[in-house]
Amino acid sequence: MAKALFGHVGVGTDQRLSTEVRRLRTRVAELEAELIRVQSVNEALVERVDVSDELRAFDVEPALT
Repeated sequence: MAKALFGHVGVGTDQRLSTEVRRLRTRVAELEAELIRVQSVNEALVERVDVSDELRAFDVEPALT
């Protein structure tokens, strides 16, 4: 059993796996940057919306339950 474990864990990294991990990390970083950009745009839009206090008082419930 020790040989099976060593063979599974002890073998050097696969080049395809390393490339895929690098690609996925790059994609995650791109998506995180996009999320930050979209959040800042959303915050700017929210600041521009003028909602009266009367409308804010309503409890918003989903239309379909």
